[in-house]
Amino acid sequence: MVKDLFKNYIYPIATLAGSIIGVGFLSLPYITVRVGVWPVLFYFAVLVGLVLYLHVIFGNICLKTPDHKRFPGFVGFYLGSVAKKITVVSILLGSFGLCVVYVIVGAQFLTAIVSPLFGGSYYHYIFLYFLLGAIAVYFNVNIISKIELFTLLFLLTAFVVVLVKGMAQIHPQQLFGLNPSLNFSEWFLPYGPIIFSLWGVGLIPEVEEMLSGRKKLLKRIIVIGTLIPAVAYVLFVFLVVSISGNATTESALLGLKHFLGPGVFLVALSVGFFTTFAAFITQGLFLKKTFVYDLGTSNFFAWAVTCTVPVALFLLGFNSFIPLISLMGGVLFGINGIFILLMHKKIGGRALIAYPLAIVFLLGIVYEIVYFIK
Repeated sequence: MVKDLFKNYIYPIATLAGSIIGVGFLSLPYITVRVGVWPVLFYFAVLVGLVLYLHVIFGNICLKTPDHKRFPGFVGFYLGSVAKKITVVSILLGSFGLCVVYVIVGAQFLTAIVSPLFGGSYYHYIFLYFLLGAIAVYFNVNIISKIELFTLLFLLTAFVVVLVKGMAQIHPQQLFGLNPSLNFSEWFLPYGPIIFSLWGVGLIPEVEEMLSGRKKLLKRIIVIGTLIPAVAYVLFVFLVVSISGNATTESALLGLKHFLGPGVFLVALSVGFFTTFAAFITQGLFLKKTFVYDLGTSNFFAWAVTCTVPVALFLLGFNSFIPLISLMGGVLFGINGIFILLMHKKIGGRALIAYPLAIVFLLGIVYEIVYFIK
């Protein structure tokens, strides 16, 4: 009975929820401070519903499509080669963007941990982070990708430790008494980061394969696996903003420095660093293998592109955490969302739902591009 519970529910749910939970949620407390708690809760209610709907209909697409495929394969099967090529490009750009995001946040954690002892600026640790990551990707350090589950558990443990240690510092009036910006351009700020933080389409085909012979459970797994991160994010926002208030930083944990003891703060930063570093290597290995196996390049070329493009993007100005995840959430995931809706239409989905939602994604794409350029 217990074995069936793990096989049918716990492992598939953990796979999906673990793939969704990443660094994006670290931006949500700061965004809440910028725009206010009620707008953020409104966005959560709407976007959780939207992303959950897309996850469910993509799960249905997976069930109705023959053979084992991943997202580009589904797009090519239903929408043709041009759409598939667009999807491949968006996935590659998204993977490079993720690498940059992991470096931005991970290097912040590394700087806060090491610089008090050895000195140096944030930019020194940015390039140290890149160098360590490049070495690990070159030598195919798969062991780090294999302990992602443990790093996720460490992250949750750190959350509990911060909760217990910061209990006396929690003041809900700091959350509900915020004085957010009334700038119209920021009213849409939560859109991209929340979608970025909730998106889990890539692992849904993997979850479907895990449920061989029990695929009627897929919808239930998708719903639970999507809602767990959503609930955790809301609790995280409440915890962090209730402790640090207007002192909340872009990557959340750094703003807790003056509210928690040095020991707890160091533990939280260390967990954040190792989590982002493991994720950076996993994403780097994915990119490297994509170039080798799907695009036919040499191992060295694949490694060089994988490790130099993120550096180049960073130096070209893609070096701000929230604008970058906003761009990825609003644009790249927006493109994927439109393709999911069009595929759903192909298997009998209603145009009355698909087309208005596609327009929403198009408007989001335009907004995020304009916001990033500004």
